[in-house]
Amino acid sequence: MAAPGNRAVVLGSATTTGRHRSGNPRLVRAPTAPNGGAPLVGAFLCSSKNIGSHGEIGQAWGKNEPAHEERRGNEGITSGCARAEEDKEGSRRVTALASWVAGSLASQAPRLLEMLGQFNLDSEAMSTCKMATVEATSVPDRLSSLPPEIKGNILSRLNIVEAVRTCTLSSTWRDAWTDMPKISLRDGKFTRTKFVTLVDMVLSLHKGTIEQFDISGSESYHDEFARWMLMLSSRSPRSIIIELKSRPRYRIPSCIFSISHLKSLHLENCTISLPRVFQGFKSLTDLSLKFFSSTNMDIQNLISFCPVLTNLILNYFEGINRLNIQAPELEYLNVVGDFEDIDLDAPNLKAAILFHYHKSKAYQSIPIAHDKESHVKKSLGSLSEIKTLGISSSFMKYLSKACILTKLPIMFTRLEDIYLTICFWDQRQVLTVCSLFQNAPNLKKLLMWSYPGSTCDQDQASIQELTLQMQMNHLITVSVNDFRGVDHEVHFVAKLLSWAPALEEVRIEWKGEMDRSMVITKLLALPRVSPRAKIIVT
Repeated sequence: MAAPGNRAVVLGSATTTGRHRSGNPRLVRAPTAPNGGAPLVGAFLCSSKNIGSHGEIGQAWGKNEPAHEERRGNEGITSGCARAEEDKEGSRRVTALASWVAGSLASQAPRLLEMLGQFNLDSEAMSTCKMATVEATSVPDRLSSLPPEIKGNILSRLNIVEAVRTCTLSSTWRDAWTDMPKISLRDGKFTRTKFVTLVDMVLSLHKGTIEQFDISGSESYHDEFARWMLMLSSRSPRSIIIELKSRPRYRIPSCIFSISHLKSLHLENCTISLPRVFQGFKSLTDLSLKFFSSTNMDIQNLISFCPVLTNLILNYFEGINRLNIQAPELEYLNVVGDFEDIDLDAPNLKAAILFHYHKSKAYQSIPIAHDKESHVKKSLGSLSEIKTLGISSSFMKYLSKACILTKLPIMFTRLEDIYLTICFWDQRQVLTVCSLFQNAPNLKKLLMWSYPGSTCDQDQASIQELTLQMQMNHLITVSVNDFRGVDHEVHFVAKLLSWAPALEEVRIEWKGEMDRSMVITKLLALPRVSPRAKIIVT
């Protein structure tokens, strides 16, 4: 099919028409007549733009086509000419071209049928050829005749500027972009004024259902933001992504919280304050908040009023010191922030990343108001069904500040992968990790990042007592990154080798200033209970 804006007449060949990669019209060749005669009818391809401005008509005469191309001709002959719509002069010339082609067909019909006889066409195909009219008819543009929703879906694969430009192709494409289900707006190639105009135009003229609205930019759009969000909320989008970088943070207006059918909400660099009357997002499954500010109560209510929430990301927040996450359907949790306490109730959680950091360089121990066992339960109690767990060093400190229990109050029977950052200098962190290992009997993969402490704890008695009967029967691979070769790290690797009878590989990424060869000698000399265990230092 010819590209939009091109007009083609194809006779006696199944060869398609279109444009070359260079963008120029491609000329389709027709087979020559029997006995080396002149071609029956040429194949013509021209764009209305070229006709209108230059009045040029491309024409090519071809040679005999391969046999398989001839057999493709059994489907019959397609002839046609469509009006050029870009200018009146182009339309007149295309009409003249169509008349000329029709006359050529009429004069050459006998030779055409004689040539077709050489192709061994069946009776049905021959009958079709004989009944073909020689007057020019319009070739239907199948792409332009598609339903509006399908056109909009096609245009969603383009950026918004390219999609809007399709309105110049023809009248059938004039409003196609207004049915695009996915809208993505980026200000990278625009001045601020032009981007504001573009967003206003898209939001005011779009008339279809918006499945996803995505806007990002580095300029300041604080004066326009509330207006954009009001127009957007009236379209009832299913997914919203807002990543506007300029400061101060953008305050999310109350109209966004009234979109009842919202399924996905991603906000960045924003301030969240729930309206007094918040009915909740009954269909929301995906909530991602990054670099935002809010309050303990607003975030707690926002999460709890999303009954089918399955994915939750809370990264780099201000104004929140106690997280209370009540989400019965939650499966994935990613928390990165400076908080004092966390209460997690998510019985269906499958994967969790808990990264607790402090803005101040020195870690401040926070008093625990409730009993120690309750502290651990509230932090880890809902993680009993997870398969993957990631814990930062600060969150490890947060856990270890309560107490070290030889047996945690919960079991992680499905936990297979653990990723953690740990200071092997800190005995409390090491004991906390060992307690975690004891309660994860099916652990298979362990990935750790080591970081140095300000002081070294030389007392290993508590660790020896706790880990005397430790077993990690299913552990297969261990990786230790940023390994410096100090005794605390080597001792911990030795423990793992003595606990894991199924261990196959311990991979160590070296980052030390000590004598590497001496440390490697120590590692290779460590006894191991698994005959397949090997140590790799990179």
